[in-house]
Order: sequence, then structure tokens, then C-alpha cells
Amino acid sequence: MIKIFKTVAFWEGISLLFLLFFAMPLKYIWDLPMAVSIIGMAHGILFLGYVALAIVLFIELKWSLKILAGVLLASLLPFGTFYMEKKYGSTIYNG
Repeated sequence: MIKIFKTVAFWEGISLLFLLFFAMPLKYIWDLPMAVSIIGMAHGILFLGYVALAIVLFIELKWSLKILAGVLLASLLPFGTFYMEKKYGSTIYNG
């Protein structure tokens, strides 16, 4: 389950960056909204998967609410999932 979560976390982070730094400028600077529709849908699905898997790991690994909150907050910030994995990965997966 941890491997799946790490994979989803990576792609969720990538999709957020693509949404913010590629699709949004296309929409608001060059009036091309199609990229937001496509990348936004992919990001939304990955975000929901990330949250669902975080809740599953919260239960399975007996995370504290503080860890769960940090993991969920990381999904809202650009580069947040990468930072969380690099800085706290061994702590949150090993207890």
C-alpha cells in the first residue's frame, strides 16, 4: 500500500505543478482553456486517490492526526508532496 501511495503522491504533485505552471497560464494568458480541463480532471482524480490512500495509511499505520494533517496539507502546496516524502518519508512509513 505504501508503494501505491508513493506513486500516487508523486503523480499528484506532478499534476499540480502542470496545472499551476502550464495549464493555468495557457488559460489566463493565451485564452486556451482546454489544458485546464484535461490536466484539471487528471489532477482531481489523483488528488482524490491521494486523500483516500492517506486515510487508509492513517488507519493501517496508526498515524497521529498531526501526521495525517501534514500529509494532506502537502497535497495542497506546490512541491508539497515531494517535500513531505523527502523530509518525513522514513518517519511516516515506519512509525
